[in-house]
Amino acid sequence: MSDPAGADRGPEGGAPRSFAALRDLLLERRATLPKRLAQVADFALDNPDDMAFGTVAAVADLAGVQPSTLVRFAQALGYEGFSDLQTVFHALLRNRWPDYEERLRALSPDSAAGPAALLAGFCESASLSLSRLQERTSGEALERAVDVLAGADTIYVLGQRRTFAVAAYFAYAFAKLKIRCVLVDNVGSLGPDQVAFAEAKDALLAVSFAPYTPSTIEIAERLASRLPVVAITDSPFSPLVASARVWFEVAEADFGAFRAVSGTFALAMTLAVAVGQRRAKS
Repeated sequence: MSDPAGADRGPEGGAPRSFAALRDLLLERRATLPKRLAQVADFALDNPDDMAFGTVAAVADLAGVQPSTLVRFAQALGYEGFSDLQTVFHALLRNRWPDYEERLRALSPDSAAGPAALLAGFCESASLSLSRLQERTSGEALERAVDVLAGADTIYVLGQRRTFAVAAYFAYAFAKLKIRCVLVDNVGSLGPDQVAFAEAKDALLAVSFAPYTPSTIEIAERLASRLPVVAITDSPFSPLVASARVWFEVAEADFGAFRAVSGTFALAMTLAVAVGQRRAKS
């Protein structure tokens, strides 16, 4: 990650002038931010487009805070005000593929348009999710995650609700690659018992997106004290981050309020195959 005090900071180490530096600064201060400012930070990292183009009143409404809280948030980070903070998000969007979002907004899940329009919309959201994944996933994080997983005797895989399909894919792929794994399905609330024999030489691969499943968070927190955790989640402020030795942020796009899982599955395939390759070489 960028050093918040480095070249991406303003004159004399002032407010961050790039999104990467801003993100690093928020991660650095995440434990000390007041509740409302932490709420704004979470929203800002997850919704850069709204931060870039919304008015103070509009963004405050979306973030669920008062407009004055946005101003306080910006000034707490060293910016002159909210409009100064917005320049960071403007710069981010100039260096991305904004046409995906523009086209996605133009689509509508109106049933009168028929299934073809829905297919187009879901394909657009999948494309945006994959673009975000490539943009936000570092090679260094991938290498560290593969080191952890390839070195584990047994990989425990945990994901509930919407992410259960991802956890099931990991279990399937690892089994085919002859990598010992345990799918923690939590059937009958037996998740804690399913990980009871996990040891320091093992690893946990946990997947959870908002609203975060309590059992996933609880099991990850419990195991983090004795074995490495690799987490896939949707925000630097996810409760999974505190338990993880390595974590990945996957910001899935949505269409008609249905969130894609394209980016998550692409990352899952990458990790599974990379771990298989590493194991084959050892």
